[in-house]
Amino acid sequence: MKQFLGTIYIRWWFRYMLMANLCVGAGAFQTQATERPNILWITIEDTSPQFVGCYGNKVVSTPNIDRLAREGVRFTQAFSTNTVCSPSRTSIITGVPTWKAGTGNHRSKYPVPDFMKGFPYYLQQVGYYTTNTAKTDYNVANEKAYIQEAWDESSGHAGWWNRSPGQPFFAVFNFDDSHQSRTMTWPYDQYQQEVLKQLSSEEHVLDNAFEVPPIYRDSPEMRKQLARVYNSLNLTDKKIGKLLERLEADELTDSTIIFFFADHGEGMPRGKTNGIDLGYRVPFVVWFPPMYRHLSPWGDGVVTDELVSFEDLAPTLISMCGGKVPEYMKGRVLIGKNRDKPVEYLMLASDRSDNGPDMVRTITDGRYVYSRNYMAYMPELRYINYMEIGEIKQQIRNDFRLGKLNRLQESFFEPRPAEFLFDTKNDPWEMRNLAGDVGHSIRLQRMSAELERRMIEGRDVMLLPEFEIAKLAESGQSPFLFRTDEKKFPLKSIYEAAALSGKRSPEVVKQQIKMLTDSNNVVRYWAALGLMCQSQQSLASYRKVLSQALQDTYPPVAITAAAIGWNCFSDKSAATTLIRYAHADNGQLALLSLNYMLYVKNREAFVQALEKMNQQDIQDKNIRWAIEDFLESVKKSKG
Repeated sequence: MKQFLGTIYIRWWFRYMLMANLCVGAGAFQTQATERPNILWITIEDTSPQFVGCYGNKVVSTPNIDRLAREGVRFTQAFSTNTVCSPSRTSIITGVPTWKAGTGNHRSKYPVPDFMKGFPYYLQQVGYYTTNTAKTDYNVANEKAYIQEAWDESSGHAGWWNRSPGQPFFAVFNFDDSHQSRTMTWPYDQYQQEVLKQLSSEEHVLDNAFEVPPIYRDSPEMRKQLARVYNSLNLTDKKIGKLLERLEADELTDSTIIFFFADHGEGMPRGKTNGIDLGYRVPFVVWFPPMYRHLSPWGDGVVTDELVSFEDLAPTLISMCGGKVPEYMKGRVLIGKNRDKPVEYLMLASDRSDNGPDMVRTITDGRYVYSRNYMAYMPELRYINYMEIGEIKQQIRNDFRLGKLNRLQESFFEPRPAEFLFDTKNDPWEMRNLAGDVGHSIRLQRMSAELERRMIEGRDVMLLPEFEIAKLAESGQSPFLFRTDEKKFPLKSIYEAAALSGKRSPEVVKQQIKMLTDSNNVVRYWAALGLMCQSQQSLASYRKVLSQALQDTYPPVAITAAAIGWNCFSDKSAATTLIRYAHADNGQLALLSLNYMLYVKNREAFVQALEKMNQQDIQDKNIRWAIEDFLESVKKSKG
């Protein structure tokens, strides 16, 4: 990389003196040079900090990222608000977390209120030229119009170069070479063509060059797949270097603040889509040129453990660039005169990814990560087609079937506990769940209470089944506004039912059975979902009431009761109900039924029906993928 940073101090001082002499007064120069920084965002995909050089990895080659971190501010406690791309980008572009906006389900594209604009719009209002190259995936309705309003240009050719002379810019460049497609799901020959051949042989990271994370079995097959992460990041860094060279060639480095971060955690099994630290934590760096170094509250060439989440990005940029932060944005302003105080905790969320429904809510103080698993009947390595087609996931499943995994690795295929608590300082790969540790009981209670407080005060609209959120969207209502209506969304009673889900005991079963007769549809849904997480033995004496729930007039309850009835009692009418809803015209109901089929016993009863469905032209990708996952999993379980 040509002298990206080496000469800018001298050049900055020369320009400072020249501008100072040319300007009418010092005030004019101060406004131009200090209050109107150019902003460059460099985003990469699917990357956790432990795979980046400046965070201690000695194998990967990321000199350009490392230089930004060495001369700028490196954050050790930065988190995506979600664990998969489109919900993460919703929070970034709106400044609103998905559990408030109702946009937590991957590529659901539900509406947000008209006043909730993409935040670059507010930069435009104060004179900024805004460009995006070229990732959007914002997961909102009418996305094309949303993009047009937020960006002056959003395309593969967009950049600062088309702005008016002297106009400040906000430019986003997204590099997808570290995406899960490259590191996991593409066929190996495509990875070789698109990644390895773009690197010299000296730049290749070989299969034996690194330590295998202990959450994976160390084998030649796994090493072959894990090497893809390193080589993909090597290529990513090279492309970042070329972008920085262009910034320097255009003589803009000394007037541009640079942000670098990933959109969520590592795109590997147990990372992306999974509501633990490996899914949320991201590398995050901010670099300030000398002209704007005074804006950094941290200094330069430093490391900070200040908590940062993607909810903070929109208000920070709007405020830093001279705009007024909208009232609905509740994230922190990190930089500038309006900087907010650091916080003790962050709340994060993980919901449906493609054909894999889920609901996890997380509280972290940076070191300890507390996650509440509301759909605990599913394992961490649940069925998501985009994961299942990857050779690494296939290898892990095959090792599991052959009994080659250790006890920890096997546990990733078992139903989850209701709660996780990990000490990421002493246990960075999250191998020891401290939720049942007496020595951490006070911390567990404190973090659990904080999570409950935030879900209730923020009115977590994702407590609604997606069936309900989709109905709101069809009627033109935004979940963000709907959640504020206590009559339509009685959060207290809904939360009380949801708060039991995943907890396993005879006492909890009794409460959930009682809630099955509640007058509120969503309360009954959460009661049924909680019972789905209970053991067969604990439900043995409730067969009659569960059979009656098959006739519930609210389809999500009937479907969930059917899954319980088949799983626990081999009830043929329950199987019939599941098959009937799998054929439903309503995509949310069909997916709910198909997903339950993936996790019940005696799945052979559904094979014939799903084979027939698989021969049909199914337009809904999630339905098609769920059927494919089911049939493939049954086939391999026999082989």
